[in-house]
Amino acid sequence: MESIVANNCTIHFNNTCYSSINKHLKENNFSKIFILVDENTHQYCLPRFIEKLETNIAIEIIEIESGEINKTIETCVGVWNTLSELNADRKSLLINIGGGVITDLGGFVACTFKRGIAYVNVPTTLLSMVDASVGGKTGVDLGHLKNQIGVISNPDLVLIDTQFLHTLPQNQMRSGLAEMLKHGLISNEGYWNKFQELSNLTLKDLDTLIHESVMIKKHVVDVDPFENGLRKTLNFGHTLGHAIESYFLSNPNKTPLLHGEAIVIGMILACYISTELVGFPMELTSSIKSLFVDYYGKVSIEESEYSAIMELLKYDKKNNHGNINFVLLEGIGKHKIDCLVDDAVIIDAFKFYAS
Repeated sequence: MESIVANNCTIHFNNTCYSSINKHLKENNFSKIFILVDENTHQYCLPRFIEKLETNIAIEIIEIESGEINKTIETCVGVWNTLSELNADRKSLLINIGGGVITDLGGFVACTFKRGIAYVNVPTTLLSMVDASVGGKTGVDLGHLKNQIGVISNPDLVLIDTQFLHTLPQNQMRSGLAEMLKHGLISNEGYWNKFQELSNLTLKDLDTLIHESVMIKKHVVDVDPFENGLRKTLNFGHTLGHAIESYFLSNPNKTPLLHGEAIVIGMILACYISTELVGFPMELTSSIKSLFVDYYGKVSIEESEYSAIMELLKYDKKNNHGNINFVLLEGIGKHKIDCLVDDAVIIDAFKFYAS
C-alpha cells in the first residue's frame, strides 16, 4: 500500500514500515531509543518489531499497564521519571507500540519531556490504526473524563503493520471497526456501502479499507488541523459516545465499554437526533441501528441513568460558551457542525436506542 503524507508526518504500511524506520534511524543521530509498550504489546508485538530494526543505538523498553484506566497524568509521571533515570536527552527517540492509550499517552510524554523529543507511533489495534494514526492528537484523561489534557503534535512517522491485527481479540477488532463506520457515514456512500456485510469482512479486505479510512481522516485533518471546522465532523457520535464511555468507566456497577462500543451507541443516538433536527432519513437511521445492533449487540442503559450521562456532556471538548455542540448528518457525507440539541431530544434518542 502506498505511503500517505499527512501534515509533515508520513504514514507507512506493512513492509514499508521497517525500511522507513531503519532509514529514519540512519539519517538521524539519535542518542538512545526508548520503546513504550504495555504488557500485551510487549509480549505479542515487540518481538516482531525489534527483529526488523537495524541499528546499533542502545534500546530501552518501558512497560506500562494496559487499559484506558491507566491513561492518566500519573502514568506519564512514571514514564517521565523512567526516561530521566535512564538518561534520556533531547536527542532521544520514543517509539510507542500499542493501541490508542499507548500512542496518545506516549505522544504526550514525548511532546513534554525536556520540552519535546522525537517520537514514532506504531499502532497495533484497528482503532489506533484508523484513528490515532492521523492528526497528531496526544494526551490523557482527567479522572474518568476522556482526553481532557493534551497537545496536537505529529510524530516523525506512523508505522501501520496490519500483521499486528492477528494478535487482537474480536471485541478489539469490533471497537476499531466503529471508527471506520463513522468515516463512512461522514464521508461518502461508496465507502459506507462497503460495510453492509460486516460479518463477511476478511483481514485482506481490511488492508484496503484501513488505507481508505486513513485517507479520509488525512483529508479532513489537512483542511482543518486544529479542529476549527471540518475536523469536528470526526466527532460524529462522540459527544454522547464519550459521555457513555466515561459513565461506564466511572460507575462500579457497570462493565466498562471499549471506545468503539460506546461510539456505536453514540452514532445511533446521533442519527436519531439528526432525523429529528436536520432531516436525516428515518429509514437510514433505522437501518443503521439494525446493522450496528446486529453486529455489536445492545447495551442496557436504564432511563434512570440518562441524566447522569447527559451531565457528562458539559465536559465535551467541542463545547464553547457553555453550549454543547453536536455533529449531525443531513445525509451520508452531508454533515452539520455546532448543532445545539434540547435535552428532550437526547432522551428520545436514548429511548429509540432502547426500543
